[in-house]
Amino acid sequence: MRLSLWPNAQQPWDQLVAEVRHAEDTRWDGVYLADHFMGDGGGFGAPEVPNLESTSALSALGAVTERLRVGPLVLGNTYRHPAVVANWAATLDQVTGGRVVLGIGAGWQQNEHEQYGIPLPRPGARLRRLDEACTVIRSLLSEPRTTFEGRHYELHDAMCEPKPVQERLPLLIGGKGDRMLGLVARHADEWNMWGLPDTIAERAAVLDRHCESIGRDPSTIRRSTQALVMVTDDAERARAFVERVAPRAAIAGPAGHFAEVVERWAEVGIDEVIVPDGGLGHGDERLARLDALRAAVPH
Repeated sequence: MRLSLWPNAQQPWDQLVAEVRHAEDTRWDGVYLADHFMGDGGGFGAPEVPNLESTSALSALGAVTERLRVGPLVLGNTYRHPAVVANWAATLDQVTGGRVVLGIGAGWQQNEHEQYGIPLPRPGARLRRLDEACTVIRSLLSEPRTTFEGRHYELHDAMCEPKPVQERLPLLIGGKGDRMLGLVARHADEWNMWGLPDTIAERAAVLDRHCESIGRDPSTIRRSTQALVMVTDDAERARAFVERVAPRAAIAGPAGHFAEVVERWAEVGIDEVIVPDGGLGHGDERLARLDALRAAVPH
């Protein structure tokens, strides 16, 4: 099982770098950052707290690490033009020597769209736009020239150079709805969603059916997930944490309990577990809890 870190982008840069370097030194597999310009007042933090921009931060993290895979979880397609995304991802893959995972989603956070005057279409329109964007990105990353005429994007003999180091830079798509899973089946190298094992198993079965309907082997799509995590030996604190963050998927208890849930995720086909650091404390306490989680899960 791959175990990757999802640090909070609402922390000072030096603390973020220290945490990521610690993850590199202690044999974590990857690091992801959320792509938001501010918190949402819920699971992604308070709107007024300063928030590092993801593509800049990931580029810098890629340059100061040597082994960790790096990627956004996930870029919001409503404010990221696919041609710009493809060029950024290809360049970062060059910088990192082939360590990029390109995560993309339909976009959803209302307050950042409102503050910046960016339209947030209805869900169906967002999915159609994302479908086109995935086609554009894949073509730009792999073909010498791209011509595309869609409803949302239009490219004429467009180039994206240099190409990524990776022969096929992995495209990760985050989402859980039936229509989104159809899009995952068509485009993704990796699928991601929040969820505990039972939820993942049900959604994975839907993804498998979408794959089969288009003649794709479902096993060609890697699968990743995440849940909020608290490491504690206090059963009452664990229960209160899970209740407080509901309905967001959460795990609370000793590191061994986390390892048991990881085993259940593996049984339903998950290849990578991504750990948000929001429930793990701060400073040295956070690093010690990350070490406990890493030690509990076999490499």
